Amino acid sequence: GFLDRLNGPFALAIAEPGRLLLAIDRVGARPLYVLEHGGAVWFASRLAALTAVPGFAPRIDDQALFDYLYFQMVPSPGAIYRGVRKLLPAERLEVRGQRVETGFYWSMPYRDENSAGLEALRDEFRTLLPEVVGTAVGGDDTVVGSFLSGGTDSSTVAGTLRQLRGESVPTYSMGFAAPGFDEMEYARIAARHFQTRPREYYVTADDVVESIPLLAGYCDEPFGNASVVPAYLCARLARNDGIERMLAGDGGDEIFGGNERYASQGVFELYGHAPAVVRGLLESALRLPGVDRIAPGRKARSYVAQARMPLPDRMQSYNFLHRTPLTEIFDADFLSRVDTGAPLVNLREVYTRAASASPVNRMMHLDLKITLADNDLRKVNQACELAGIDVRYPLLDDRMLVFAASVPPRMQLRGSQLRWFFKRALADFLPKAIIDKRKQGFGLPVGLWMAEHARLRELSEESIAALKQRGIVRPTYIDWIQQRHRSEHASYYGVMLWLFVMLEQWLQQHGA
Repeated sequence: GFLDRLNGPFALAIAEPGRLLLAIDRVGARPLYVLEHGGAVWFASRLAALTAVPGFAPRIDDQALFDYLYFQMVPSPGAIYRGVRKLLPAERLEVRGQRVETGFYWSMPYRDENSAGLEALRDEFRTLLPEVVGTAVGGDDTVVGSFLSGGTDSSTVAGTLRQLRGESVPTYSMGFAAPGFDEMEYARIAARHFQTRPREYYVTADDVVESIPLLAGYCDEPFGNASVVPAYLCARLARNDGIERMLAGDGGDEIFGGNERYASQGVFELYGHAPAVVRGLLESALRLPGVDRIAPGRKARSYVAQARMPLPDRMQSYNFLHRTPLTEIFDADFLSRVDTGAPLVNLREVYTRAASASPVNRMMHLDLKITLADNDLRKVNQACELAGIDVRYPLLDDRMLVFAASVPPRMQLRGSQLRWFFKRALADFLPKAIIDKRKQGFGLPVGLWMAEHARLRELSEESIAALKQRGIVRPTYIDWIQQRHRSEHASYYGVMLWLFVMLEQWLQQHGA
């Protein structure tokens, strides 16, 4: 029961003769890398530390490279070096003599039904909110600020911090001079509403060029989420102002039903609930000649094809690696050395492990691991560490996790309305414009800038030319992506180009 009594973010090691216990916190806010080598178990919170293990020669794992290009990062439990693994959220690893055992000491206590009404849950939530923000602030004399993207989560955290302090607090926001990417106006709305001391910075393509080698060199593993750049610049701005700790709003989407795919997948789930005879008649009609010549017919066929695909596989239908045959993407020898089905196996394991029958809860459980622990928390943690900032996540306080799991799915998502409970609970707290806005965050227009900015384009082309020589991705596929990036949709195809650039930059920075 020891691990059950711990709260907050931690990476833990307890050693005694003949026994070792390793564990990380419930959401994976703190990483722990593990290596079994030379008859011993080695562990570290930074992967680079394990490269100093006597006799261990770090070798890049081909499966990790494949998984990186699939997920835009290397998901746990895998790691970029062969023989190394990462602990999963709420996982414990125990060594007793020669035996190594793993398991989970905690899981999200989802309640598919709850007799408590909206008002009772709202009151509980509003009581809890200042408690978790207060815990994140801490009782020391650390100078605290808050990220403020203008979304519901960062606005909620910043506004609660303002209320607790009873005076104006520093908030930090990033903007982008590119249509469709900048949401600085929403950050300004929140700053005015809560009367914070706003600090703003507009990220430039030159900032990206200068940040790429820094971030690639600092990150434990290849990392392809481009928003790590503004996260780092924002944290650096705060550190230069004397801020020592930043509060971040990460986690709200994954515990309060805020991701767009929850609503879109619900539309596909309806098909499975239709009577079998109705589904059979529709599918027969869609096989008739000429159906695909008219737009409604094509849309219906696409809908049925996706609806027949089970969750969580269906959520990856738009993944780059599912839209082109893998034999056209990867070098043949490289492809023969990897398990191309491993990413979906990873997703299915997390999805089905959720203690809930609800697809909404199961999708949130999956996102807690893949989107949050493996991606967003890794992004913000490493960006803040590089900038010299301590970061805390109030919405991921253990008490908030337990509460969020008690909100039934019918309140998390109401039809196509995302975050139904969260927004109603805060309707008199947040500005209406922020309640009504769609999620965006610190999105980076890197695809556009790689096409338009000379220095970034040059760095990208040099990195991609080097990657072509590594025998991972087929040069013809890279050429195809580059051509589409130049001629069709810079933002869309720029996502894949950025993955190539950051992979090559990481390999170069780490001597691989």
